[in-house]
Amino acid sequence: MKKIIEIENLSFYYGKQQILDNISVGFGSSSIAAITGSSGSGKSTFLMIINRLWEELNGARMSGRVSLFLDHEKLDIYGRAISLSWLRRKVGMVFQIPNPLPMSIYRNLALPLQMAGMKKKDGIGQKVEMVLRQAFLWPEVKDRLRDDARTLSGGQQQRLCIARAMILQPEILLLDEPTSSLDEKAARKIESLLLVLKEQCTLLMVSHDQAQVKRVADEVLEMDGGRMSVLN
Repeated sequence: MKKIIEIENLSFYYGKQQILDNISVGFGSSSIAAITGSSGSGKSTFLMIINRLWEELNGARMSGRVSLFLDHEKLDIYGRAISLSWLRRKVGMVFQIPNPLPMSIYRNLALPLQMAGMKKKDGIGQKVEMVLRQAFLWPEVKDRLRDDARTLSGGQQQRLCIARAMILQPEILLLDEPTSSLDEKAARKIESLLLVLKEQCTLLMVSHDQAQVKRVADEVLEMDGGRMSVLN
Protein backbone atom coordinates (compact mmCIF):
# COMPACT_ATOMS: atom_id res chain seq x y z
CA MET A 1 0.00 0.00 0.00
CA LYS A 2 1.33 3.42 -0.98
CA LYS A 3 2.25 5.57 2.01
CA ILE A 4 0.45 8.92 2.00
CA ILE A 5 1.87 10.03 5.35
CA GLU A 6 5.53 9.41 6.26
CA ILE A 7 6.85 10.45 9.69
CA GLU A 8 10.58 10.19 10.39
CA ASN A 9 12.32 10.62 13.76
CA LEU A 10 9.59 12.87 15.13
CA SER A 11 10.06 14.33 18.61
CA PHE A 12 7.90 17.02 20.17
CA TYR A 13 8.18 19.20 23.26
CA TYR A 14 5.98 21.56 25.26
CA GLY A 15 8.62 23.69 26.92
CA LYS A 16 10.99 21.23 28.61
CA GLN A 17 8.46 18.37 28.64
CA GLN A 18 8.94 15.81 25.89
CA ILE A 19 5.61 14.53 24.52
CA LEU A 20 6.69 12.49 21.49
CA ASP A 21 9.95 10.56 21.32
CA ASN A 22 11.60 9.74 17.99
CA ILE A 23 8.52 8.36 16.17
CA SER A 24 8.86 6.93 12.67
CA VAL A 25 5.65 5.65 11.07
CA GLY A 26 3.72 5.69 7.80
CA PHE A 27 0.05 5.53 6.81
CA GLY A 28 -1.39 4.19 3.57
CA SER A 29 -3.97 5.54 1.15
CA SER A 30 -7.74 4.99 1.34
CA SER A 31 -7.64 3.58 4.86
CA ILE A 32 -8.59 4.36 8.44
CA ALA A 33 -5.80 4.28 11.01
CA ALA A 34 -6.88 4.54 14.66
CA ILE A 35 -4.53 5.83 17.35
CA THR A 36 -5.28 4.70 20.90
CA GLY A 37 -3.59 5.33 24.23
CA SER A 38 -4.10 6.90 27.61
CA SER A 39 -5.12 10.54 28.08
CA GLY A 40 -2.16 12.90 27.79
CA SER A 41 -0.05 10.44 25.82
CA GLY A 42 0.30 12.79 22.82
CA LYS A 43 -2.36 11.47 20.43
CA SER A 44 -3.97 14.84 19.71
CA THR A 45 -0.56 16.49 19.47
CA PHE A 46 0.43 13.93 16.85
CA LEU A 47 -2.58 14.91 14.72
CA MET A 48 -1.80 18.61 15.05
CA ILE A 49 1.71 18.02 13.74
CA ILE A 50 0.31 16.67 10.46
CA ASN A 51 -1.45 19.96 9.66
CA ARG A 52 0.90 22.24 11.63
CA LEU A 53 -1.87 23.40 13.96
CA TRP A 54 0.52 23.15 16.92
CA GLU A 55 2.51 26.13 15.64
CA GLU A 56 -0.05 28.40 17.32
CA LEU A 57 1.00 27.08 20.76
CA ASN A 58 3.56 29.07 22.73
CA GLY A 59 6.65 27.19 23.85
CA ALA A 60 6.12 24.16 21.59
CA ARG A 61 8.81 22.77 19.29
CA MET A 62 9.46 19.69 17.20
CA SER A 63 12.21 17.90 15.36
CA GLY A 64 12.05 15.29 12.62
CA ARG A 65 10.46 15.14 9.19
CA VAL A 66 6.82 14.96 8.09
CA SER A 67 6.24 14.12 4.42
CA LEU A 68 2.83 13.92 2.77
CA PHE A 69 1.90 12.82 -0.74
CA LEU A 70 -0.36 15.66 -1.88
CA ASP A 71 -1.30 16.46 -5.47
CA HIS A 72 0.72 13.38 -6.52
CA GLU A 73 3.92 14.79 -5.04
CA LYS A 74 5.90 13.94 -1.92
CA LEU A 75 6.26 17.13 0.11
CA ASP A 76 8.06 18.06 3.31
CA ILE A 77 5.20 20.01 4.89
CA TYR A 78 7.61 22.02 7.03
CA GLY A 79 9.45 23.27 3.96
CA ARG A 80 9.51 27.01 3.35
CA ALA A 81 7.50 26.75 0.13
CA ILE A 82 4.46 25.21 1.84
CA SER A 83 1.48 27.52 2.32
CA LEU A 84 -0.42 26.87 5.55
CA SER A 85 -3.78 27.73 3.98
CA TRP A 86 -3.10 25.31 1.12
CA LEU A 87 -1.92 22.60 3.52
CA ARG A 88 -5.06 22.86 5.67
CA ARG A 89 -7.27 22.57 2.60
CA LYS A 90 -5.47 19.34 1.74
CA VAL A 91 -5.38 18.08 5.34
CA GLY A 92 -8.78 18.57 6.99
CA MET A 93 -9.43 18.23 10.71
CA VAL A 94 -12.48 17.40 12.82
CA PHE A 95 -12.39 18.00 16.57
CA GLN A 96 -13.86 16.19 19.56
CA ILE A 97 -16.53 18.82 20.23
CA PRO A 98 -18.59 19.87 17.18
CA ASN A 99 -17.77 23.47 16.25
CA PRO A 100 -20.29 24.74 13.69
CA LEU A 101 -19.82 28.37 12.77
CA PRO A 102 -22.46 30.83 14.10
CA MET A 103 -24.26 31.02 10.78
CA SER A 104 -26.67 29.00 8.68
CA ILE A 105 -26.21 25.35 7.79
CA TYR A 106 -25.73 26.38 4.16
CA ARG A 107 -23.17 29.08 4.96
CA ASN A 108 -21.14 26.68 7.10
CA LEU A 109 -20.46 24.70 3.93
CA ALA A 110 -20.43 27.46 1.34
CA LEU A 111 -17.94 29.66 3.19
CA PRO A 112 -14.88 27.39 2.73
CA LEU A 113 -15.60 27.24 -0.99
CA GLN A 114 -15.96 31.01 -1.22
CA MET A 115 -12.74 31.53 0.74
CA ALA A 116 -11.01 29.24 -1.76
CA GLY A 117 -12.18 31.53 -4.57
CA MET A 118 -15.23 29.64 -5.82
CA LYS A 119 -18.17 31.67 -7.17
CA LYS A 120 -21.87 30.85 -6.91
CA LYS A 121 -22.01 30.29 -10.65
CA ASP A 122 -19.39 27.55 -10.26
CA GLY A 123 -21.91 25.35 -8.47
CA ILE A 124 -21.55 26.05 -4.75
CA GLY A 125 -25.15 24.95 -4.13
CA GLN A 126 -24.58 21.63 -5.85
CA LYS A 127 -21.42 20.98 -3.85
CA VAL A 128 -23.20 21.81 -0.59
CA GLU A 129 -25.96 19.32 -1.42
CA MET A 130 -23.40 16.70 -2.45
CA VAL A 131 -21.49 16.75 0.84
CA LEU A 132 -24.69 16.85 2.89
CA ARG A 133 -25.85 13.72 1.08
CA GLN A 134 -22.44 12.16 1.61
CA ALA A 135 -22.71 12.91 5.34
CA PHE A 136 -26.18 11.27 5.48
CA LEU A 137 -27.51 14.69 6.52
CA TRP A 138 -29.41 15.94 3.47
CA PRO A 139 -32.82 14.36 4.29
CA GLU A 140 -32.64 15.87 7.78
CA VAL A 141 -31.71 19.44 6.81
CA LYS A 142 -32.78 20.02 3.19
CA ASP A 143 -35.77 22.12 4.30
CA ARG A 144 -33.84 24.14 6.89
CA LEU A 145 -30.61 25.14 5.17
CA ARG A 146 -31.10 28.76 6.29
CA ASP A 147 -31.43 27.77 9.97
CA ASP A 148 -28.58 28.46 12.40
CA ALA A 149 -26.30 25.41 12.35
CA ARG A 150 -26.12 25.52 16.14
CA THR A 151 -29.79 24.44 16.33
CA LEU A 152 -28.83 20.99 15.04
CA SER A 153 -28.41 18.07 17.44
CA GLY A 154 -24.89 17.13 18.57
CA GLY A 155 -24.66 14.25 16.12
CA GLN A 156 -25.95 16.39 13.27
CA GLN A 157 -23.48 19.13 14.13
CA GLN A 158 -20.60 16.67 14.01
CA ARG A 159 -21.70 15.32 10.64
CA LEU A 160 -21.95 18.92 9.42
CA CYS A 161 -18.40 19.57 10.64
CA ILE A 162 -17.17 16.49 8.79
CA ALA A 163 -19.03 17.66 5.66
CA ARG A 164 -17.37 21.08 6.07
CA ALA A 165 -13.96 19.45 6.30
CA MET A 166 -14.68 17.34 3.20
CA ILE A 167 -16.14 20.02 0.94
CA LEU A 168 -12.68 21.12 -0.22
CA GLN A 169 -11.87 17.49 -1.04
CA PRO A 170 -8.89 16.98 1.28
CA GLU A 171 -6.55 14.09 0.64
CA ILE A 172 -6.11 13.46 4.39
CA LEU A 173 -8.70 13.82 7.14
CA LEU A 174 -7.69 13.99 10.82
CA LEU A 175 -10.32 13.19 13.46
CA ASP A 176 -9.74 13.77 17.16
CA GLU A 177 -12.23 11.64 19.15
CA PRO A 178 -15.00 12.51 16.66
CA THR A 179 -17.77 10.59 18.49
CA SER A 180 -16.82 10.89 22.17
CA SER A 181 -19.46 13.56 22.87
CA LEU A 182 -22.25 11.70 21.04
CA ASP A 183 -24.76 9.02 21.99
CA GLU A 184 -24.40 5.54 20.50
CA LYS A 185 -26.92 6.06 17.70
CA ALA A 186 -25.24 9.28 16.53
CA ALA A 187 -21.79 7.69 16.87
CA ARG A 188 -22.77 4.79 14.62
CA LYS A 189 -23.87 7.24 11.92
CA ILE A 190 -20.46 8.89 12.10
CA GLU A 191 -18.78 5.48 11.83
CA SER A 192 -20.81 4.67 8.72
CA LEU A 193 -19.76 7.99 7.25
CA LEU A 194 -16.07 7.33 7.93
CA LEU A 195 -16.25 3.99 6.12
CA VAL A 196 -17.59 5.81 3.06
CA LEU A 197 -15.03 8.59 3.26
CA LYS A 198 -12.03 6.27 3.34
CA GLU A 199 -12.66 5.52 -0.34
CA GLN A 200 -11.80 9.16 -1.04
CA CYS A 201 -9.00 10.00 1.36
CA THR A 202 -6.74 8.73 4.13
CA LEU A 203 -8.29 8.99 7.60
CA LEU A 204 -6.30 9.21 10.82
CA MET A 205 -8.48 8.97 13.92
CA VAL A 206 -7.84 9.24 17.65
CA SER A 207 -10.26 7.09 19.65
CA HIS A 208 -10.58 5.69 23.17
CA ASP A 209 -13.49 3.46 22.12
CA GLN A 210 -11.99 0.02 21.55
CA ALA A 211 -15.24 -1.40 20.13
CA GLN A 212 -15.37 1.45 17.63
CA VAL A 213 -11.74 0.89 16.66
CA LYS A 214 -12.51 -2.76 15.90
CA ARG A 215 -15.49 -1.76 13.76
CA VAL A 216 -13.86 0.84 11.54
CA ALA A 217 -10.05 0.76 11.66
CA ASP A 218 -7.84 -0.91 9.08
CA GLU A 219 -4.81 -0.33 11.28
CA VAL A 220 -4.50 0.30 15.02
CA LEU A 221 -1.58 2.03 16.72
CA GLU A 222 -0.95 2.76 20.38
CA MET A 223 0.71 5.81 21.84
CA ASP A 224 2.53 5.13 25.10
CA GLY A 225 5.40 6.93 26.77
CA GLY A 226 5.87 9.18 23.76
CA ARG A 227 6.38 6.24 21.41
CA MET A 228 4.02 4.73 18.86
CA SER A 229 3.63 1.02 18.16
CA VAL A 230 1.49 -0.87 15.66
CA LEU A 231 -1.03 -3.23 17.28
CA ASN A 232 -2.28 -4.88 14.08
